[in-house]
Amino acid sequence: MLSPAHLETWQRDGCLVLPGFKTPAEVQAACQRAHEIVEAFTPGAQTSRFSTRDRSQVASAALLASAEAVHCFFEEEALDAEGRLRVPKPRSINKIGHALHDLDPVFQAFSHGPALAEVGRALGLLQPQVWQSQVIFKQPHIGGEVGWHQDASFFVTKPHTVTTFWFALEDATLDNGCLWVLPGGHRGAQGVLREQYVCDHEAGTLRMQPLDATPWPTTAEAVPLPVAAGTLIVFHGLLPHYSAPNRSAKSRLAYTLHATDASAAYAPENWLQRSAGLPVGGLA
Repeated sequence: MLSPAHLETWQRDGCLVLPGFKTPAEVQAACQRAHEIVEAFTPGAQTSRFSTRDRSQVASAALLASAEAVHCFFEEEALDAEGRLRVPKPRSINKIGHALHDLDPVFQAFSHGPALAEVGRALGLLQPQVWQSQVIFKQPHIGGEVGWHQDASFFVTKPHTVTTFWFALEDATLDNGCLWVLPGGHRGAQGVLREQYVCDHEAGTLRMQPLDATPWPTTAEAVPLPVAAGTLIVFHGLLPHYSAPNRSAKSRLAYTLHATDASAAYAPENWLQRSAGLPVGGLA
């Protein structure tokens, strides 16, 4: 699955782009299922908006409950000051998370298999544990900017092992908010964990704790990753990345998995924990 050139790129850049990893049929099935989940979703008391700029705006209870469920979160700009939808419901959802890979049959099939397990193994996940899955919509016109961050902030292990699997379900372009990364930013002076998303599980509260003052990259240093639907982008948990807001007329649907290695200690203060009723599984 991965050549020596792939592995060299991974070590150097902390990022790997694999076009055509998913077939058009697999992509279509995932897109259709995502839209079905939104259609069946009824906004109510547990509804929460998701801010990609200010994570304090995410309701802690709703986020924590989604660790073992399938929840829809509204786009930050989808609701007015009174909490009413400013756009039709299908265009209002920021994301669906966070246990799709275990609870939804379509996404369960999409999230597992020998090819994906082989990629994980080649990149160092010898005992992969998939903690989170999410469909990210990046809605037309109101899709929010996702500021510079490192995924290791949300899945701290010792040593750092979290790896992100990012699948394009629609074409990701410069116009609709493709990913930007800092190649090599997972190592050296840039490869330091800048902040940690800390959960006080007893109090049910979440906060972002600063750890290091290393500046985030600028777009002048970064590289955009426009890709076609079906592409898999894999990147290291310490790699800084971001995506611009989507002001175009086209959505940028994507699906992500976050996996760590069971040989590393998973921090008890990580927001996402699993109970014995839904144990964390692997990629195969």
